[in-house]
Amino acid sequence: MNAHAAPQTIDLAGNWTLTDKTGTHTASMVLPGDGITALHQAGLIPDPYWGRNEYQLRWIGQSDWTVTRTIDLEQTDYVLCLEELDTVATVVVNGKAVFEAANAFRRYRIDISDVLTIGRNEVEIQFRSAIKAAEEEQARQPFFVPYHTQNNPLANGNMLRKQQCDFGWDWNIALAPFGIYGAIRLEPKQAARIEAVQISQEHSPGVAAVSVSVALEAPAPHDMAWSITLCGQSASGVLLAGASQIKAALRIETPDLWWPAGWGDQPLHDLVITVGDQQTRRRLGLRDLKLISEPDGVGRSFKLSVNGQDVFARGANWIPADALAGRIEPNEVRDLLGSAVAANMNMIRVWGGGRYEPGWFYDMCDELGLMVWQDFMFACNLYPATEGFLAEAALEARDVVLRLHHHACLAVWCGDNEVIGALTWFEESIKDRDRYLVAYDRLNRTLETALKDVSPEANWWPSSPSPGPLSFGDAWHDDSSGDMHFWSVWHEGRDFDHYRDVAPRFCSEFGFQSYPSMPVIRRFAAEQDWNIASPVMESHQKNGGGNARIAETMFRSFRFPTDFESFVYLSQVQQGIAIKTAVTHWRTLKPHCMGMLYWQLNDSWPVCSWSSLNHGGSWKLLHHMARHFYAPVIVTVVPQENRLAVKAVNDTRSPVAVAVELLALGLDGAMRTLGAYEQDLPVDKAVLVTDLAVDGLRPDEVLLVRWRDKDGQHHQGQDLFARRPFKAYALQPARLNLSVEREAEAYRLIFASEAPAFFVGVEASAAGRFSDNAIHVIPGEPASILFMPDDPNAPIHFSWHDLHSATYAEPTPLTNEMSG
Repeated sequence: MNAHAAPQTIDLAGNWTLTDKTGTHTASMVLPGDGITALHQAGLIPDPYWGRNEYQLRWIGQSDWTVTRTIDLEQTDYVLCLEELDTVATVVVNGKAVFEAANAFRRYRIDISDVLTIGRNEVEIQFRSAIKAAEEEQARQPFFVPYHTQNNPLANGNMLRKQQCDFGWDWNIALAPFGIYGAIRLEPKQAARIEAVQISQEHSPGVAAVSVSVALEAPAPHDMAWSITLCGQSASGVLLAGASQIKAALRIETPDLWWPAGWGDQPLHDLVITVGDQQTRRRLGLRDLKLISEPDGVGRSFKLSVNGQDVFARGANWIPADALAGRIEPNEVRDLLGSAVAANMNMIRVWGGGRYEPGWFYDMCDELGLMVWQDFMFACNLYPATEGFLAEAALEARDVVLRLHHHACLAVWCGDNEVIGALTWFEESIKDRDRYLVAYDRLNRTLETALKDVSPEANWWPSSPSPGPLSFGDAWHDDSSGDMHFWSVWHEGRDFDHYRDVAPRFCSEFGFQSYPSMPVIRRFAAEQDWNIASPVMESHQKNGGGNARIAETMFRSFRFPTDFESFVYLSQVQQGIAIKTAVTHWRTLKPHCMGMLYWQLNDSWPVCSWSSLNHGGSWKLLHHMARHFYAPVIVTVVPQENRLAVKAVNDTRSPVAVAVELLALGLDGAMRTLGAYEQDLPVDKAVLVTDLAVDGLRPDEVLLVRWRDKDGQHHQGQDLFARRPFKAYALQPARLNLSVEREAEAYRLIFASEAPAFFVGVEASAAGRFSDNAIHVIPGEPASILFMPDDPNAPIHFSWHDLHSATYAEPTPLTNEMSG
């Protein structure tokens, strides 16, 4: 490097040296990454996710750690840039402490030019134990601030601006990891760096008006030419010496608009900002996205409008893709998000106990058409309201909003997850509600103010669940207003029919657990531990009483499973039935109800949970079922007293005409037609196709509803309704026959049966994806699905379960394994 040349950015990603405070443990650590993963990769600890290893590894989070590296420099005018620094850390350069950090969600720029030297320099980052730091911070509070002890086996996580589920959750491992998960680099000091870009859109018929405000870190040292371009339109000028802000407005005629998945395309346009020799870019989707929540005759509405059209939200809640951030890979995250779209989802909620995701995550959502409900990172605990905590929260919120607000996918900014409800959970806040409510309101208003300062037009919602602004009521049981979390079926052990007892305006959380699929269980449990009461299986069930609740609910609906693998299969079938019951009923309430996001999309480690995607991204049976019950057009059965209502929903942008056929299916495979109907489906409401008496079905029959659109738009499907629990039916051996055909790099599986086989669940011995699963195979109607292996050359065999094979002890005539 030429000592007189302008300094260049130096990426500090790569190998660092990790040591604990005592010097007992030393390992190479790759940054970005987390310390626990580094220790595992170095062979110093076992796999944290295997067996019960979690408990013998918690000492890591109770220890202090340091990462160190050296760097040779020929110039010293540098700023150290750190992103996702987790969490309580001291930055030391050449033996001098230059910065103290305590917020994993902020970006830091640290001027270290006065401590750097020409030649070799040492940079170290000292990580304080988050567990100990949180305990000390709690002791400094003017009054005790409660946290959720059932969720958090590691105490006082609410004291730190760190991923809350790092301290444990009812689906997460509790290890309190540390590390740096974002950028770590040296940037040359600049006289007038572009510090912030604020963007807003205003839409009118045929026009998108885009306003851009650019702020420099310091006043311009001299006159600087600037330009801003978007969609072929541009604005330019000269920023005079001493000024530090640029404002411009661009008018885009007949804009190519961004739409949610299933509603249209997702065109993205480069906004290019040039100031002097600096340039920065943002990718914009032009859209008019509004949250409409207004008082009405029932209570208060909650719906999303995109480009002037009401959009019914169908989706799930997102948690961190891995409990150890060093294991998160963008390509794996894109696969998870792609799976959401493949299941006909158009929205996810980034839940408030995790993290604000990196920019590339929201880029992916922009590209996929996934609207994002974005929580601020406060969840299920109460929080301090000291001057210092509120100031830090304001800085965090401003930084996050500046980083993300331009993304087309961002639909809602929400103050927190369940913190209003938490006011009623703790002895301290129950006895002194005023004190804790005032503290909550101060924090909530701090976040709203920071959001609106950066993005005045942003859609703000105070909390989830919430009946509405300045309303602190019970949004778990009040379905009249705002968004609802409905957990009575899971946490109160109610029947699935109880989902039909409520009529939410928008349900942003509801769920039912299942076990992970067998290939995932094999990743953490040896065969001798395949028992729901084994210590290993219980350690991978973090919800108190969860295993018992799955089993108790299962025995209401099904006969006792024949073995552990059948139990796992049945747990996924009943999970799918539970969520289908809620979704299909609430969709038929449109427009009273305008969306639902089930809990949860993904898993952070291999665990028994509410997810529809296994840890690693494979699909549980629920996710396959979601692809059907979240289809844009559905026809479904809703029981009403002594009648069965057949209702239809159209969530597309245009009316659809469907032909509907009702069939009574006997357990021997005999079918009889109950009726055929044609129905026009508007876009703004669900409609009744017909209804029939419950006793129109014989005791040994189930109702099969089939539909197809009449206009060739490929909307088609079927719904199965059983009027009694499946254990009450004398299911017949299906005598399934499977033939496998190779199609290019995929396998086609063709099932035939001698009796109805319900919820046929197929697994493959190799990684890959099925086109469908949990299918019903009816005599005389062979069912065909595709399997796309990740490795087309891998040896493979298929196995399956259906309700009869999983719950009847007598041997089945045919093996339920087939090689491909």
